[in-house]
Amino acid sequence: MKSRDTLVRLKRFQAEEKRRRVAQLNAMIAEFTRMANELEREIATEEQRANIADPTHFAYPTYARAARTRRDNIVASLNDLRAQLEEAEAQFKDASEDLAKAQSQEARDRGAERLIEVVADRRHEMPHAYRRGA
Repeated sequence: MKSRDTLVRLKRFQAEEKRRRVAQLNAMIAEFTRMANELEREIATEEQRANIADPTHFAYPTYARAARTRRDNIVASLNDLRAQLEEAEAQFKDASEDLAKAQSQEARDRGAERLIEVVADRRHEMPHAYRRGA
């Protein structure tokens, strides 16, 4: 049963790693979303200050143009992170299911071991005449 314990520990470790990855991706998505929103506010403020909202206008503020580029890059990264999150959630689900199967098998094995022990104990407790079917 040592190998079964090792398997359960391995599956638990793998599931925990997948859970941590999902949490990490969620934190990164939240941070990137906050950054994109902040850049959006800065762009709007700069456009209002210059009274020019058309990025193709020759006098469009340089800072607003740079902020737009940065925001667009962050949004592209967000889309990539969301795809990674979807994959990580699927991997976490699979790892959790594998862990549950391993734990279930371990519980069945332990139950079978206990049953064997109980039967063996009862055989030793029986009078000698009953053991041989006399």
